[in-house]
Amino acid sequence: MAGLSSNWKQLSSKIAKPSSSSNKANKSKARNEYIRNSVKKDKQLLRLKSNRVNNDGSINATPLEFTLWTTLGKSEVKKENIPTSDTTITKSEKDRRKDLGKIVAMDCEFVGVGPNGRDSALARVTIVNFYGHVIMDEYVRPMRHVTDWRTWVSGITSWHLKFAITFEEAKARVQSILQDKILVGHALENDLDKLYLAHPKELIRDTSIFPPFRAVASGRTPSLKKLTKHFLDLDIQTGQHNPIEDARATMLLYRLQKNEIEAFANSIK
Repeated sequence: MAGLSSNWKQLSSKIAKPSSSSNKANKSKARNEYIRNSVKKDKQLLRLKSNRVNNDGSINATPLEFTLWTTLGKSEVKKENIPTSDTTITKSEKDRRKDLGKIVAMDCEFVGVGPNGRDSALARVTIVNFYGHVIMDEYVRPMRHVTDWRTWVSGITSWHLKFAITFEEAKARVQSILQDKILVGHALENDLDKLYLAHPKELIRDTSIFPPFRAVASGRTPSLKKLTKHFLDLDIQTGQHNPIEDARATMLLYRLQKNEIEAFANSIK
């Protein structure tokens, strides 16, 4: 019995202590899980910060977001009703203004690739709906080696790549969202080109080609910053560009003169 007891203790000892290879595998698994959870947490915090969400769920809405969110349905946007400072709003989870809808606005940010960063590659894509609610906002992993982050204008650094999705995933999601939608934006040809996507001409509403907007730049292509200041009396792009802000600016410009822009779009079909 003593011998049996001794053998049992040895066997129990082997069972209780996993092998070194098993330990390494478990540690590796735990580390990968920690990395995934950390990235997920950082990504959520980044989104909350980008969307200016408070701890109580309310949002410090910029004048652009406030105006888009509170001007309902077919109501006209009026310049005199646009606030000059941030205003707190709360978005209910069931609010239909969060739905995709039939009209969306898109803006993209790019980084430099190739010699001296002269070529542009997609690095972030943002889509908002008619009410300025963010439908998609994703960092995108460039398909080529980045030689110039253009952080001073794009706001993007190598750090943001840990949140990035692949180019193919970004393209597929954008294509799905834009299907049969009226697309609003500024100089959309460039954004669509870098996404390797086409969109029906009759569904594009580009603020860079609308004649009354071009008149501000003496018939040349006006900057979105200039249009926003002239027509909305709001300052954007005062530092690094924010594609959420830029997409909302184009949507508000569109809604400000929606009937005229639609008439122009129909005239050039």
